[in-house]
Amino acid sequence: MNESSPIRTDTARAYQPGEAPVRDVRRRRFRPIRWLLILVLLAGAGAIGHRLYEARTDKGAEPAMAHKGGGRGGRHGGADMPQAVGIASVTTGDMPVVLQGLGTVTPLATVTVKSQISGYLTQVQFREGQNVKAGDELARIDSRPYEALLAQYQGQLARDQALLQNSKLDLQRYQTLNRQDSISKQNVDTQAALVKQNEGTVAADQALVDQQKLNIAYTHITSPVDGRVGLRQVDQGNYISAASTAIVVVTQLHPISVVFTLPEDDVARVMRQVRAGATLTVRAYDRGDAHEIATGRLDTVDNQIDTTTGTVKLRALFDNADEELFPNQFVNAKLTVDTVRNATLVPNAGLLQGTPGTYVYLMDGANKVTVRPIKTGETDGTTTVVVSGLKAGDRVVTDGTDRLKDGAPVRITEGTQAAAGDGKAAESKPDGKGEAKPAEAAADAQGTAEGGRRHRRRQAE
Repeated sequence: MNESSPIRTDTARAYQPGEAPVRDVRRRRFRPIRWLLILVLLAGAGAIGHRLYEARTDKGAEPAMAHKGGGRGGRHGGADMPQAVGIASVTTGDMPVVLQGLGTVTPLATVTVKSQISGYLTQVQFREGQNVKAGDELARIDSRPYEALLAQYQGQLARDQALLQNSKLDLQRYQTLNRQDSISKQNVDTQAALVKQNEGTVAADQALVDQQKLNIAYTHITSPVDGRVGLRQVDQGNYISAASTAIVVVTQLHPISVVFTLPEDDVARVMRQVRAGATLTVRAYDRGDAHEIATGRLDTVDNQIDTTTGTVKLRALFDNADEELFPNQFVNAKLTVDTVRNATLVPNAGLLQGTPGTYVYLMDGANKVTVRPIKTGETDGTTTVVVSGLKAGDRVVTDGTDRLKDGAPVRITEGTQAAAGDGKAAESKPDGKGEAKPAEAAADAQGTAEGGRRHRRRQAE
């Protein structure tokens, strides 16, 4: 047989000592891969089993929590339980009728102080923000040029007065001679005209003297009103032009006014009180309408209605002794035009709007409510006047009305918040029997279950 034949070579070849067959080598090569696949399958099976165990544990904890929490969402849910509500009693009292409008603090006098003459500013005698009185000197202008002109005009006046005196003496002589027929009537008349002319000259000279005295007085710039000075607008040493250069602004703060607007529909009610001579109180509140700033009185009402806005302007006066009101400040002005005496009052929190109009949930006995339509009147933002439908002593629901209906059972809570509209009870303290409220029980059960799940996860890991 040919030795190069492959058949002969494969069948006839003898294995060397220690050499393994080819089949055994392949079996050893694939053995690690098989073990790796087995480990992956075991890990997957363990993960699936752990998840199934957690799912069974969660399903077991949920019924317990639902049982402790009052069965919320179950077949016998909280809808059959009395709704926790807060109540308030209807009272009797006086209700002020208040009209409100947006106003601006407006000073009674705001003066921009300017010089009436031109000259150099030599002195500034005020401190910025200082309170001044009318007549207090604020600044001073160099008066020497005006003093020189005054001396010149005074000398001219003295000369013309001497000429006038001489012409008067001549006139007396001419009149004497005329009576003696020693001089003509024409000379007398001419001398009389000369006297008149000199009198006019003296009067003009006197006016010039007075003008210069006035200019010298104008060099002392004074405050025209009582008030507070603002920031200085020109410094000492500058040349000031007459009636054009502002020195400072003086604003009167005591008293001060508030100009506010009201709708034209309220004008008739206000004017009736004004014509009757009533003193109407006006209260100024801050922009947030939360803090009362000052109390004053109505001073006057404008004489026309603004056609573009349908409002009328009113002015109120405030003493402003503590200077709480500041010029150009925005405030909410509340004008009290009348007071409803012995009115039936209900808290605004108990008022609801719906199909029957304005209504309340009225307590019918100790543990049931009924819907009561009512008619309301004036309000002050906290309480409202009830015209009909309620009487003093009635109890109305003010908290927890979201899930109520006519005839629904309720339980009254003292000092607690009622259930919210989404059906979740608010947190509250334990009641008098020492038992926790449903909200606390549900929270405790949920926290216990969650803690147990986290503990089991750590043990599994």
